[in-house]
Amino acid sequence: LNPNVSVFQRKYVNEVKKCEEMERILGYLVQEIKKADIPLPEGDVAPPAPLLKHTLEIQEQLQKLESELREITKNKEKLRRNLLELTEYRCMLDVTQRFVRRTPEVLPVVFDKGWVSLLGVVRGCSLVPEFISGLVHITKIEAFEKMLWRVCKGYTILTYAELDESLEDPDTGEATRWFVFLVSYWGEQIGQKVKKICDCYHCHVYPYPNNTEERQTVVEGLNVRIQDLHTVLHKTEDYLRQVLCKASKSIYTWVIQVKKMKAIYHVLNLCSFDVTNKCLIAEVWCPVADLQNLRFALEEGSRKSGATISSFINTIPTTQPPPTLIRTNKFTSGFQNIVDAYGVGSYGEVNPALYTIITFPFLFAVMFGDFGHGLLMFLFALLIILYENHPRFKRSQDEIVKMIFEGRYVILLMGLFSIYTGLIYNDCFSKSLNIFGSGWNVSAMFEKVWHKEDLKSHQFLALDPNISGVYNGAYPFGIDPIWNLASNRLTFLNSFKMKMSVIFGVTHMTFGVVLGLFNHLHFKKMYNIYLVFIPELLFMMCIFGYLVFMIFFKWLAYSAEDSTTAPSILIQFINMFLFLAGGTESYTGQVALQRFLLSVAFLCVPVMLFGKPLYLYWLHSGGRGIRIKESEEELSLLRCHDVEEGSSHLDSGQREGDAEEFNFADVFMNQVIHTIEYCLGCISNTASYLRLWALSLAHAQLSEVLWQMVLRKGLRVDTTYGVLLLVPVTAVFVILTVFILLVMEGLSAFLHAIRLHWVEFQNKFYSGGGYKFTPFSFKHI
Repeated sequence: LNPNVSVFQRKYVNEVKKCEEMERILGYLVQEIKKADIPLPEGDVAPPAPLLKHTLEIQEQLQKLESELREITKNKEKLRRNLLELTEYRCMLDVTQRFVRRTPEVLPVVFDKGWVSLLGVVRGCSLVPEFISGLVHITKIEAFEKMLWRVCKGYTILTYAELDESLEDPDTGEATRWFVFLVSYWGEQIGQKVKKICDCYHCHVYPYPNNTEERQTVVEGLNVRIQDLHTVLHKTEDYLRQVLCKASKSIYTWVIQVKKMKAIYHVLNLCSFDVTNKCLIAEVWCPVADLQNLRFALEEGSRKSGATISSFINTIPTTQPPPTLIRTNKFTSGFQNIVDAYGVGSYGEVNPALYTIITFPFLFAVMFGDFGHGLLMFLFALLIILYENHPRFKRSQDEIVKMIFEGRYVILLMGLFSIYTGLIYNDCFSKSLNIFGSGWNVSAMFEKVWHKEDLKSHQFLALDPNISGVYNGAYPFGIDPIWNLASNRLTFLNSFKMKMSVIFGVTHMTFGVVLGLFNHLHFKKMYNIYLVFIPELLFMMCIFGYLVFMIFFKWLAYSAEDSTTAPSILIQFINMFLFLAGGTESYTGQVALQRFLLSVAFLCVPVMLFGKPLYLYWLHSGGRGIRIKESEEELSLLRCHDVEEGSSHLDSGQREGDAEEFNFADVFMNQVIHTIEYCLGCISNTASYLRLWALSLAHAQLSEVLWQMVLRKGLRVDTTYGVLLLVPVTAVFVILTVFILLVMEGLSAFLHAIRLHWVEFQNKFYSGGGYKFTPFSFKHI
C-alpha cells in the first residue's frame, strides 16, 4: 500500500535492522558451535513469534553472549600464540645446543693468526662473536642464506638444521616445517644488517643465551611457562565449550524467533498509516471460511500486546479477480501440483485435480500395465510413505529426492492401477498367469478335427471356437492365458488395445466437455451453454461417440460363428464421411442414421463459429435501450477476452479502471480460432489417445525381450554350471528391469499421461489463467 515510500523510510526499518543484527550474531554463534563440534539440537515444534518485550530480552542475551564469546576467543587466541612462541623458543634452544657442542672443534680452525690479525687490527673488533637465532620457513632457507652471504660479504657464519616436528604457522594455522638457524657475526653494523634480513624473511627471532648456565635457566623457565599455559588454555577451552553448549540449547529457538520477527516487520512495512499516523492499514485477501479465525487472531493479538484499541476488519468491495485457493493435504497435493504446472485455475473455475486423482494413474497404468512391475512400484511408494516422517526425507536438498517424496502418493496409485491393468492384460514380467484355467480346450480339436499327421505337416494350427468343446467361455478376469502361446497374439492384443484406447480417449474428452457446463453455470453465462457447450457436445457425440458405439456394437452383435462376415469399422467410418452406402448394413437404417449424425455435426460448426459473437454484438448494441440486466461476469466478458478462451485476468496489483470497449472483430477472431481448434482437435486428440496402445505394446515387448534375452538363457544353461550362472544373470535381469522398464518406461508413460491431461482433457474446459493464493506463513521462511 506504500509503493512510493523508499525501503529505508518505512516505519519498521529500524526493527528490521535489529533483526538482521541478531541474525548476524546467531550466524557467528552457529559458526563457533560447529567449529567446536557441538551438535545443534532441533525441536519438533517451532516456537511462536516472541512479543516485543521478549524481543528485547533476546537481543540483550545475544549481545552479551557475543561479547563474552569474543573475549574468550580473543584470550584463547592470545594464549595459543604465546604457547606457540614458547614452543618454538624451546625447540630452537634444543637444536642450537647441538651447534654449541661442535664449537670447540670449529673455532681453532676458524680463528687462526691471520684472522686474528685481520679482525683485531684492521677492523678493531672484539674477537668474541655475537649470535642471532630463530626459525625460518622451510621454503625461504635457501634465499635467506644467499641474502646473508651477499649483504654481509661473507663476514657471517650461518648454521641451520630442520626441526624434527612440524609447528603451526601463526598466520595460516596450518602445520609447517621450519628450519632453526644460528648466525654468528662480529660488529654492530653487520648485526643491524642481519636483523633487517631476518625481518624481511619473516623469521621468528628469539634471544640466544650467552653461556650454558643461562641456557639451562631459560629452558627450565620455558618448560614451567609452557606447562602453565597448557593448563590455562585447557581451562579456557573447557569454559568456552560450556558457554557454547549452553547457547546451543537455545540457538534453534532463537533462530526461528528472529526469522519470524523479521518476516513480521517486513509485512508491516508493506502496510500504510491513516491520516493520524497511529492506525496501521492493510488490504489482504482472506478466504471466507477463515474470516472468523482472522477476527479471533486480531483480538488475541490485541490482548497479548496490551493495546487499548483492538484491531478490526472490514470487507471492502473490489473488481479485482480474487486469487485461487485450493486446500490440499499430503495425498492430494501431488495431483494438484500436476494441474498447477499447466496453470493455476481462475477463481471459481472447475478444478480438474479431483478427477485427475483417478484418471491420471489409470491412463498411466493403461500404458504401463504389468502386474510385476506395478507391484514393485507400489511397494517402493509404500516404503516411502511408511518412512515419510524420517528426517532424511524432510531435510533433503536433492531435487530428485524431493520430487519423488512429494509425489509418493501419485506413485502409489500408479503402481496400484498398474497391478489392476496388469491383471487385465494378464502380464507379469511378460508371462501370463493361469489363475482360473483357460476357457480354450486343445484336446477337443484332436478328438474331432486334428490328427497326428497335422502336427508334422503344419507349423501352426488354429483353434476353431465353433467346434463344440473347444471354447468353453470367457476367462473370468482379463485376457485368457492361452493367448500368450498363440502366434497371432500381437494381432489380437493390438486390435483390443487400439479399440480400448479410442474408447478411453473419447470418454475422457467428452467428460472434459461436460465439465465446461459447470463453468458456464457458475459464471452465469447461459448463452455459452446453448451456443458453445451443446454444439461442442453434439459434434463430439455425432462423430466420435458414434465410433465408440460401433466398436461396442461389433463386440456384442457378432460372435465366433459369424465373425467372418463382420464388417470393418474403419471402412464403415470412411464411408460415413464419403456418404457411400457400399457393403451390407450392420443394422437396419445404418446409412440414414450416419447421414443424420454427420449432418448434425456439420450444422454445429456454424453455430459454434457465429453464434456467440453475434449474440454478444446484439447484446452490446441493443442492451443500452432495453437495459438488460446482466451479471458482473457477463459485462466483463463484453469488454475483455473470454476466460475459457485463454484470456488472463487483470493483474492482481492493477487498480480499478475504465473497461475496454466491445470489439466485435476481436471476439469473432477469438471464436474462429476456438472453433477451428476444437473441431480439428477432436480428430487429432482422438488419434493422440492411441499412444495408450503404442506405449502398452512397447512396454510388453521390452519386457518380453528382457525375458528371452537374459533370464531365459540363464534358465536353459546346463545344470552343472546353471546355478553359478543364474545368480549373475538374475542380477542383470533385475538391474535392467529396474532401470529400463521401471525408471525409463515409467517416466515415459508418466510424461505421456501428463500430456493427455494437459492437452486433450484440460483444454476442453480449463483456462488456468488465475493466480495462486499465497498467504503469509512462517512455513515458507
